[in-house]
Amino acid sequence: MDLRSELLKSIWYAFTALDVEKSGKVSKSQLKVLSHNLCTVLSIPHDPVALEEHFREDDDGPVSSQGYMPYLNKYILDKVQDGAFVKENFDELCWTLTAKKNYRPEKNKKIILQQKDAFRLWCLFNFLSEDKYPLVMVPDEVEYLLKKICMAMSVELNCVELEDFLSQDSVLQNGFTVWAFLDMMNSGKLTKGITKDSVSMAIEEVYREIVDDVLKEGYLWKRGQLRRNWAERWFTLRPHTLAYFSSEDRRERKGNIVLDGNCCVEVLPDKDGKRCMFCLKTLSKTYEMSASDTKQRQEWTAAIQTAIRLHVEGKSSLHRDLKLKRREQREQREKRRRAKEEELQRLRALQEEKERKLAELELLKEAQRQAQALLEQDEQRRRQQHEQMQQTLEVQLREAEEARASMQAEMALKEAEAERQRKRIRELEEMQQRLEEALQVEIKARQDEEAFRYAQARLLTEEEDKMKSLMALQEEQEEYILKTQREKQELKQEMEMKSRALEEAHRQLEEVRANRHKVDQDVVAAQRKLRQASTNVKHWNVQMNRLMHPIGPGEKRPSITSSIRMPSQRDPGLRLRKSENDGEQHDRTNPNMEQDAGREASEKRLSQTSNGDMDMP
Repeated sequence: MDLRSELLKSIWYAFTALDVEKSGKVSKSQLKVLSHNLCTVLSIPHDPVALEEHFREDDDGPVSSQGYMPYLNKYILDKVQDGAFVKENFDELCWTLTAKKNYRPEKNKKIILQQKDAFRLWCLFNFLSEDKYPLVMVPDEVEYLLKKICMAMSVELNCVELEDFLSQDSVLQNGFTVWAFLDMMNSGKLTKGITKDSVSMAIEEVYREIVDDVLKEGYLWKRGQLRRNWAERWFTLRPHTLAYFSSEDRRERKGNIVLDGNCCVEVLPDKDGKRCMFCLKTLSKTYEMSASDTKQRQEWTAAIQTAIRLHVEGKSSLHRDLKLKRREQREQREKRRRAKEEELQRLRALQEEKERKLAELELLKEAQRQAQALLEQDEQRRRQQHEQMQQTLEVQLREAEEARASMQAEMALKEAEAERQRKRIRELEEMQQRLEEALQVEIKARQDEEAFRYAQARLLTEEEDKMKSLMALQEEQEEYILKTQREKQELKQEMEMKSRALEEAHRQLEEVRANRHKVDQDVVAAQRKLRQASTNVKHWNVQMNRLMHPIGPGEKRPSITSSIRMPSQRDPGLRLRKSENDGEQHDRTNPNMEQDAGREASEKRLSQTSNGDMDMP
């Protein structure tokens, strides 16, 4: 969509606003004022004489839009230069004229939109509307615009209310008008729970993005070209330029970077305490910038690359290109829908044609059946006539045959009789020969039958003998099976008894092992007591020896290790303990011979130790 088409949309609203009677015509005085204002905001010279010269022949009445268009194109729009005027001022002029007549928000109790927001939505509507008059916006574009606004507010679009509004008959037939769109926004159904300031900020953001062609805005850190210091700047990216300002209000412009096909964007590593850096290279300079995070750097680099691509492709606006693509997609969908409808109509026509041909075929079949019935009737009638004629001819033929037969019968009667006699003789001779042959065959067959019967009887006898032997073998086998089963049962019982006995033996062995362990402990305790008793006995023997042999004056003390042997004195308590242990060993029965031998050896060593300890020197 070019600049002329955008200007014509706004001028159309202004012209229709001046048409109070809705007759499609406006007075020349009003058109003079409108033309003067248009020339003022478009920054072109106004020629008041040209309007009088152009409409000299229409002095009798007002001028229609078709009559005003040649003058508008020749004296105003042809002189417009892109960039020589502020389009927002032009749109405000046309909005002021049309809003006085059509936009009356005071009728609605709930006013969501301010005048500035309504004006921006009106501009967005003009941008996204179709290039047809009266201006309307298709539901797809309305949904696209509402999604952009909700995305700017970080909320989700209320699709239920939108579907209810889109389902209205007026919308389905003609599309959205800008006044219906503003009334829907003022109703608050799509912005429930959202403040007016949030709605206003979202509308401004979408307006700058779509109408002002702002691809991206935001703060970035920029490195200076001379002092090489870092300063935070507000950047505004458009398809052909990247401008940066001192603050967000965009009052003081610090610089402007022209984007063309020679520009490129590169990501830089972190350095000098700055992170998320990237640079924009042009033919003359390289601009280093730093974003707040990696996501912002990615968005900025992608947006700058998009702006460079649009310049290379010769496109002035991203959203104009997107609008054209969406329109092409809608046209393609509409073509596919029409093609599908045409295909369905063609299929329905083919189905109707098929049904018609089937009906004609049924009629033809019915006519064929009727013709077939008539043919069968004619055939049956001809067949009856033919049968009648054939019967008549057969009767006449039989009569002629009977007459000729009666005439020939007498002539061939004797000859036939003689021939019968000769034939009878030949038959008798042949019969006698066959009877003789049959007799020989019967005799041979009887002989073969006797031989077969003898062989069969012999085979039957052998079969009976074998059957008897088989029966005997079967009886022996059954007896052997019964015997085997009994033996198996006995063996099973014996195995169970042996298993129980083995378990009992294991149990007894465990008991014996436990007793042996206990006895070993008792033997160790007895040995320990015996060693203690031996020590005590030695001590008392020494003392007794001293008492029995007192040392006189001048005598040496006898050595303990002398060879003097004293009478063997044994402790009665030890003899009693030994006799008790021997009695217990004799009374206890142990099936394990190794354990008995061990106990006897330990008892013998105990006895020897006890006897050795009791011998005194």
